[in-house]
Amino acid sequence: METWAALLAAIETWHPVVALRASTWAYPLVSWLHLLGIGLLFGTIAVVDLRLAGALLRLEEATVRETLVPLSLGGFGLAALTGLLLFAPAAREYQSNPWFAAKLALMGGAALNAMVLQLASFRQLNGHHARFAGLLSLGLWAAVMLAGRMLAFG
Repeated sequence: METWAALLAAIETWHPVVALRASTWAYPLVSWLHLLGIGLLFGTIAVVDLRLAGALLRLEEATVRETLVPLSLGGFGLAALTGLLLFAPAAREYQSNPWFAAKLALMGGAALNAMVLQLASFRQLNGHHARFAGLLSLGLWAAVMLAGRMLAFG
């Protein structure tokens, strides 16, 4: 445990992280980019999930897979990268916050659901399983956002 605390302290005192924290503009811009990533992720994944759940059937599956899924992944990448930058200046504080653990666990659940969906799609999910997976994903990502807001403001 001491090694973990030392690593987190080293992250907080790493020169680029100190510069990020000290800058008038850098941290707010990273926070803004984080929100853009979340918006891109959730905005596109919500459409994908609703299509899976049986709504939005007028959207072609190929369009959803070829356009919206890559946009979701791009939003996730931006949110994850900027999330790490937001975490770094207060790593020890966040690490001890139960909302941080909840957010990571929920993100893990959402990622696992996405991987199962990706693997299962080769065998064509039946309607019931697709609906469940879509609604589960939608709920998990909404809960991730709630945990993130609670982490920031709770």
